[in-house]
Amino acid sequence: MAAVSVHQFAQCITCHAWSPDHSMIAFCPNNNEVHIYKMLEGKWEKIHVLQKHDQIVSGVDWSISSNRIVTVSHDRNSYVWSQEVTEWVPTLVILRLNRAALCVQWSPKENKFAVGSGAKTVCICYYEQENNWWVSKLIRKRHDSSVTSVAWHPNNILLATTSTDGKCRVFSTFIKGVDPRNSAGSSDSKFGEQIMQLDLSFSWAFGMKWSPSGNTLAYVGHNSMIYFVDDVGPSPSAQSVAFRDLPLRDVLFVSERMVIGVGFDCSPMVFTADKRGLWSFLRFLDEKKTSSSARHGSQFSETFGKFYGQSKYGSNDTGGTSRTRGGVHENCITSIVSLEKAGDTTVTTFSTSGLDGKIVIWDLEKQNDLLDYA
Repeated sequence: MAAVSVHQFAQCITCHAWSPDHSMIAFCPNNNEVHIYKMLEGKWEKIHVLQKHDQIVSGVDWSISSNRIVTVSHDRNSYVWSQEVTEWVPTLVILRLNRAALCVQWSPKENKFAVGSGAKTVCICYYEQENNWWVSKLIRKRHDSSVTSVAWHPNNILLATTSTDGKCRVFSTFIKGVDPRNSAGSSDSKFGEQIMQLDLSFSWAFGMKWSPSGNTLAYVGHNSMIYFVDDVGPSPSAQSVAFRDLPLRDVLFVSERMVIGVGFDCSPMVFTADKRGLWSFLRFLDEKKTSSSARHGSQFSETFGKFYGQSKYGSNDTGGTSRTRGGVHENCITSIVSLEKAGDTTVTTFSTSGLDGKIVIWDLEKQNDLLDYA
């Protein structure tokens, strides 16, 4: 099992983010507040409660360079929080949404952030110096349902989205006056231009991430499948990996050849690529060997047979193919966040949060079987 550090904070955690030096953590305990904890004398202590939203906070992200926190909520609003002395001061961002805001992420250069919503819309927000406020530009009429996840490409221009319409899309977010024209990925693309659309999933699509180089995009579906996309553009190449266990909710690239997926199975799953670039399931992170219940390929009948044929948590399967659910986490893992330091090309530590109210820090440095994929 990977070295872990377990911290019990609340009854339920929907999302979390770390401060730039990883000394503080911000999370939402499934209400309209954001709690900030800091390690003091070997114990986590609550030092701030951010209270401005009227409904459940659905997304939080903490910028690395500028030390600002952005939050979004079902109340359709977003706030950018800046620390002034000992207090966090909120600035309202008008999103112009008529449905809930569902997810948020700062861009790599932190001059923009993206908000996905239940209004089939993505908001690209940026700071307008002359008017001293945050404004948003909307990508409309592209999604057929709620936007569940957003992920920035390392070039700060391309933005990938997933939606409950089952599709993954990539857009240009080039904004004149905010992004330099000669920036990588800008080319002649206009704001909101769709670069790619993938119809690989026949069910809701959830979390997604780009690889460190930006050459590969990974996202997950509610059909117990994970998708890997290379050559993002008009003619992308894609791989689908099916597994027999419960669906994933979020993913993280540990390196160019290794991805950690988390979700309803309550235990992180490791996916790796061989030297030919073919992806497959390796094992659960809290197990030394591959689970016998994990299968690769495209056997939809096995996946859905396991889904609908028996209860995942109450099964008395006598075939020897089921495994005990969970491990460190006791309920669905909702998010996974890298704890890499500036300049690192490989992630060795990351954290996960779940509906069990735990935040778990995982250390991969002593995982000898994973070193080949670092």
